[in-house]
Amino acid sequence: MPHAALVIIGTGMAGVGLARALRRLGDQRSITLVSADSGDDYSKPLLSTGFAKGLKPDALAQRNTAQLGEELNARVVIHTRATALDVANNTVLLSDSQALGDDRLRYDTLVLATGAAPRVPFSIDPSVAQRCFTINDLDDYRRFHAALGGGPGRVAIIGAGLVGCEFANDLNTGGHQVSVVAPETTLLPRLLPPPLGNALGDAFSDAGIQLALGRTLQSMTPSSGGGIALTLDTNEKLDADVVLMATGLAPRTALAEAAGLTVSASGVEVDRQLRTSHPDIYALGDVACVDGVNAMYVQPLQASAKALAATLAGTPTSVSFGAWPVIVKTPLLPVVAYPPQTTPERWRIEGEDGNFSALAENKDGRLIGFALTGGCVRRKVELSRAAPALLG
Repeated sequence: MPHAALVIIGTGMAGVGLARALRRLGDQRSITLVSADSGDDYSKPLLSTGFAKGLKPDALAQRNTAQLGEELNARVVIHTRATALDVANNTVLLSDSQALGDDRLRYDTLVLATGAAPRVPFSIDPSVAQRCFTINDLDDYRRFHAALGGGPGRVAIIGAGLVGCEFANDLNTGGHQVSVVAPETTLLPRLLPPPLGNALGDAFSDAGIQLALGRTLQSMTPSSGGGIALTLDTNEKLDADVVLMATGLAPRTALAEAAGLTVSASGVEVDRQLRTSHPDIYALGDVACVDGVNAMYVQPLQASAKALAATLAGTPTSVSFGAWPVIVKTPLLPVVAYPPQTTPERWRIEGEDGNFSALAENKDGRLIGFALTGGCVRRKVELSRAAPALLG
């Protein structure tokens, strides 16, 4: 049975970031990374910028698996899933892995960096399933890119959140015909108060993106020419070549839950040192709920990787998340948001013509969050300094 001092399940930004941070600290322990996909090293935020830049999927990969393993002095096992954890024997059970020659891998320390999976709230008819996609990693992006082919296509995006809006902007700039369908009446409803969501919607509409907001999807059926016909609850019809499901993410907690670790709807529960309910197992990134906070953004992930590396290298370090705003990649109208952790007493909104500052205040008039659009995004540093930390 193969053995590694440290096993990291997941080769996204969290898992690879942790391994890099450990090596920067001079840690020389044996590391094995287990990847369910191709294991290429890439920056996930760049997935929603490729069409505008005319980049093919392979151009988004910074290193292939062999190069990543060499850089990290680590074993990277690809196309292999962790199917179960035997916590009593410090063992990970794997799907058939040719690279290891075994389906069991022992560890001294285990890190869960399994991320979050796309949440699709309805079933998709098999007749159109091959034209419906989610994008959560580079392999997903490759399949979506291939389905669109070389020329301009018609893309229906279901969902008006961060992923839906970023891909709508990117695909539109890349020359594709884009429609956005969502039950919410404004874009980015979790990040922006309605006036700012409307401003982003106006910018999208002016660029030719068709918005079907306040509507739900009734059905999808094959159409002539190999496309998909979408029917909305208002009986409106949309035609598309492909459909991108951008309906949210859910932490991948099944592996941890089956092993008896403490989990919640917000993720695998960990303390400020990212330790789970088992002393030899840690979690970080989108799958982790740190002291009650799950922050699926880049800066908290990077802070977690740095803190956990220090802890594993012998210096116990508690992670803290500052007031890091979310920078939304919508060049049609720049957006920066730091959503309040509690419902604000009021939003104080200033500005016009797409340039808005929205300040979320509590009942004492204190700033607890903000949202900025257009030219007002330059205020992000000033307001971040005044806002409370996400996890102090």
